[in-house]
Amino acid sequence: MLLSDQFYQTEKTGYLNEEFRLFHIKDQTSREFSWHYHDFHKVVVFFSGKASYHIEGKTYHLKPWDILLVDRHAIHRPEIDASVPYDRFILWIQNDIPQQELLKCFQKANDRSYNLIRLHPSLQEKLKELLMDLESAARSEDFAKDILTQALFLQFMVYLNRIFLEKQYIFDRKSYSFDSQIAEILQYINHNLQDNLSVDQLASRYYISKYHLMRKFKEETGYTLHNYIVSKRLLMARNLISEGMPVVKAAHESGFTEYSTFSRAYRRQFGQTPSESR
Repeated sequence: MLLSDQFYQTEKTGYLNEEFRLFHIKDQTSREFSWHYHDFHKVVVFFSGKASYHIEGKTYHLKPWDILLVDRHAIHRPEIDASVPYDRFILWIQNDIPQQELLKCFQKANDRSYNLIRLHPSLQEKLKELLMDLESAARSEDFAKDILTQALFLQFMVYLNRIFLEKQYIFDRKSYSFDSQIAEILQYINHNLQDNLSVDQLASRYYISKYHLMRKFKEETGYTLHNYIVSKRLLMARNLISEGMPVVKAAHESGFTEYSTFSRAYRRQFGQTPSESR
């Protein structure tokens, strides 16, 4: 489904009710994007402009036809130079689509802690063709447009997965920047949410003063260390609850030691109690 630029810009974190949603946006504004996450996966194809994308502690410096894979719940923020138009293609994808194998590229991006696909020129032409066909089908009012759009979406995602999973892209170390220590800490946090992740414990593990750790973490992620950990734990708990796990067990499995603390934080984050998320 293709939506207008205006609709996209009014929803910072986005709401997705269908399997996927497609946008082609070209604008030139001085808007500053805040750090945020989505409950769905996102593909960004950068056409033109001057833009960088911050994703979980890494900053990607984009070139035309670069592709970004943003996993759901990944904390991210685009940084746009408003002196030139910013042109991009965006695809939102639900986590529960029937073709689960097509989400492997996002899982692998998470595992590799690397979100960028920089295409060889020979592969760019195929991508352009697929995108043009997909956008044309989504905009049309012809017979069976939804069936054709679905088929082209699947074709595009198969193509994307093959390139990323088989590493058919250009790996350019200059295409991104990051603080190696914070990147390592982020990876540790996300793989150990159920463990003790106090500032003192992390500072001791990585041989850094806790004050330096808190300052560096905020600079690289836009979040305080405490808020980042709590947000990730809440998202994990909500997933477990939605999959049928008892609420108290989900809280424990997500690293919360006190249920009352978990319940208050959950309601503040999601606007409902944990039991209402079932």
